[in-house]
This record gives sequence, structure tokens and C-alpha cells, in this order.
Amino acid sequence: MARINIHDESVPLDRPFLVEGLPGVGLVGKIATDHLIEEFSMTHYASVHCDGLPQIGVYHEDDDELKAPVRLYADPDRDLLALQSEVPISGAGAPEFAACVSGWLAEHEVTPVYLSGRPAEKEGTPEVYGVATGDAINHLDRAGIVPPRETGVISGPTGALLNQATESGLASVGLIVESDPNFPDPEAARALLQNGIAPIVDVEVDVDRLVEQAERIRDQREQLAQRMQQAGDEESTQARPVGMYQ
Repeated sequence: MARINIHDESVPLDRPFLVEGLPGVGLVGKIATDHLIEEFSMTHYASVHCDGLPQIGVYHEDDDELKAPVRLYADPDRDLLALQSEVPISGAGAPEFAACVSGWLAEHEVTPVYLSGRPAEKEGTPEVYGVATGDAINHLDRAGIVPPRETGVISGPTGALLNQATESGLASVGLIVESDPNFPDPEAARALLQNGIAPIVDVEVDVDRLVEQAERIRDQREQLAQRMQQAGDEESTQARPVGMYQ
């Protein structure tokens, strides 16, 4: 049965933000979300058992607890949730997954921040843009984040989540960052954290370690990035421009 299984009901959260870290272009969302979970020592709060997810178990180095492939982590001091995924989500399964997660977010008064990389040739610091559904546009205004300079689409499972938010009227933020289309991009993840997530969620995030460990992160995540390239648009979250008559 599709559900989100909360492990600790005693964790106090008051209308929190959620930062989503599904794999996508440059793995920017995953790198940024993994960094938040580690930097804030977030608690494993819930396991996501929604239809559309691969039926597998995940184990980690030096840890004997088997985990679900998609999980929620919580930081009650910051009223923050993070969605961590070890696996890509298929295009066929994305609508059911999005409906399951979005229903839970609405029920618990959570404002999601969805993350996407836009393939680009970068010069200097990658640009971060924002879109929103419902009254979450106020968060973009408060943070001074501008909309994209071109018409485009957000595809993959994050696109399905944003589509669900639009249909249901759920307030949500979508952040788009220029990123490397071929390799893991810690630099774009850093820009996403500093210029997008931090001002939206109103937290301070130390990204020094993310920069120092950029090479290791690239090596660790390159295999997943190659898997995302092979999967194509259906499994890989990305933002991309579209022509007027496409």
C-alpha cells in the first residue's frame, strides 16, 4: 500500500519546508540535499513507500540497517525536511509517486522546494532562477530570486511533482540552476544552496566542505550521473528551454 511511514512521531515540525533531492542533470539536487542532511545532522524521519518506486533495499557502508531507497530526513530546530533518493524514478512511475508525495505534503502543511538543473555552458557562478505555484511566489520575492529568462519545461519526476502542485493548488517553489549536463556538478549545487535554498528556507549553510570535496563528490556520483544520461528525459529531472512553436 502506498504510504509514507514516519519513524518518530515525536519530532516537532511546524509547517516546515522540504528540500527535494531526486537525481537529475548534474545531480545538483541530490548533491545539495545530501549536503544539507550531512551538514545539519538531520534525523532519518520517514521512509517513502509510494507506488512508482523501485522495490529494492538500500544498505550503506558500516551500517547494518537496511533502508528504503527514498527517505525523508528532519531537522526540527530549522523546521526543515529533506527528501533523499538513492535511485532514479522511472517516467512511468513518476505520476503515482508525485501524487503520493504531494498528498502527504498537503496533509502536513509542508512547502516543498523542488530542484532542477538546466544544461548550460557556464561562465562564472551558475545562475539560479525560480518558479512557484500557489502563494509560494512570495518566497521567491522575499529571497530576490528572479524567474527564468526563457520559456521552458521541467521534466522527469520533479516535473511530475510540480505538475501535481499546479493541479492541486499546493504552494511550492521550483529552483533551476545552470549545470553541467554530463557530469556531477558540485559547483552548481553550491550556487543552488547559497543563492536559492538558503534564502528561501531562511537558513545558513556552510558550503566550504562541499567545495573542498568537489573532486571526491564527482568521482562518487559519476556512475549515477552516467545512469541518468542513459535513462534519458523520463527519469532525469531537468529544466530545458523550448522553442515558441515546439
